Amino acid sequence: MKKEWYIIHTITGYENRVKENLDAKIKAQGYESIIPNVVVLEETVIDTSSKSLERHIVSHEAKLHVSNGKDVEKGAILAEEPAIKVRRDGTISEVINARRIVIETTDKKFSKTYVIPESAKPVSGLRIGANVFQGTFLASSDEYICDIDGKVVINEKVKKVVVRTILGDEDAYVIHGDVFNSSACKKGVQVKAGQTLAEGRKIFSKSTGRVAIVDYPTRREIVVQKTKKRKLYPGYLFVEMIMNDHTWEFVRGTPFVMGFVSAGGRPLPLKPQEVHYIKRLAGLEEVHQVEAKVTKVELEIQAGDSVKIVTGPFEGFVGVVKEVDEEKQELKVMITIFGRETPVSVHVSEVEKI
Repeated sequence: MKKEWYIIHTITGYENRVKENLDAKIKAQGYESIIPNVVVLEETVIDTSSKSLERHIVSHEAKLHVSNGKDVEKGAILAEEPAIKVRRDGTISEVINARRIVIETTDKKFSKTYVIPESAKPVSGLRIGANVFQGTFLASSDEYICDIDGKVVINEKVKKVVVRTILGDEDAYVIHGDVFNSSACKKGVQVKAGQTLAEGRKIFSKSTGRVAIVDYPTRREIVVQKTKKRKLYPGYLFVEMIMNDHTWEFVRGTPFVMGFVSAGGRPLPLKPQEVHYIKRLAGLEEVHQVEAKVTKVELEIQAGDSVKIVTGPFEGFVGVVKEVDEEKQELKVMITIFGRETPVSVHVSEVEKI
């Protein structure tokens, strides 16, 4: 018998639960060939609030496992820093608990890294994004003083491993706590050039969202914008099945199913063009290159909204959105520079709605 697509009516808010229940019943009864697809149609909406942005700073040498504009799941690997290897033969003379603080100039063209031993008591309150100025004390010891104006972009706990070489001088290695191996980095241990002191640190996404990658002269920033799913048709599911009395009762008897969309008491099959639409939205059928993407991404920022630019060369400016490019996730924002309105193009990850 011929498989056709039908619409199931359910209680609004229970669409995914019905799909899970029905999928479980289908698998348990071995009905995959009779009811091959149960679909809840959803669209992806990007959360553009500042609190939804997850930022990770990596070096330009880091291997990226994601690309710009792609979606990631919570726990997915985003990037991997290279392993730390010994440069010259020697003996580990010190292993120090320290804090790595990176200050970047406001134009993001230069940065300065400070590795401060915990014994020097690094200043508390130097949160990421905090402004610092030349002459600012970074620790209780006056040995650590900031010598540029800028912002804190990294403040993390690390291990500083010092290797005294056979020539009598020292090589220092900064190892993130996530990949520090106490057995390999122990005082008095002899090490050889090329030996791995620490494996490459892997950076994972803390949330499900869409990736934006921004390159700066001194670093690379991976931004994950949280996304949420919104039902395209609340209260309805779509099912491909062979329709007969038994399968009708099988589906109808699933908890929270209220029935089929019917005409004259008979379940109404969808038209071929409607089936193509559903299959493409569900990712069950490929679209032609000239057509739109399967997954619709709707930005919560629209033309006319007021936004604040939170990063990039126009950081701190407030303006009004004039144009929205949803495909490129870019905005044209009118900001006031020197008393004149000026249009600037920014990525949605660089603004927050106000």
